[in-house]
Amino acid sequence: MKVQCPYCGKSVVVNGLGRKPLNISLKNVCESLQGHHSVKAVAQELNCSEAYIFSVLKANGLKLKDVINKDSAPTSSR
Repeated sequence: MKVQCPYCGKSVVVNGLGRKPLNISLKNVCESLQGHHSVKAVAQELNCSEAYIFSVLKANGLKLKDVINKDSAPTSSR
């Protein structure tokens, strides 16, 4: 990719800009969500952001409630 140098104004060839994609599979995301029942915990386990988890689900036409079974979710007792 060619970009213009902000200092000299000449075209400079740059090999790749930005972060490399994580490419975490949907299977890994779903299995982690079913085990942890928490997006925050899954993001820490997979070393990615919470937004990345939601974007993987959205790209595959899923929502969080579709992946996490409400019946197997831990319940809190007061």
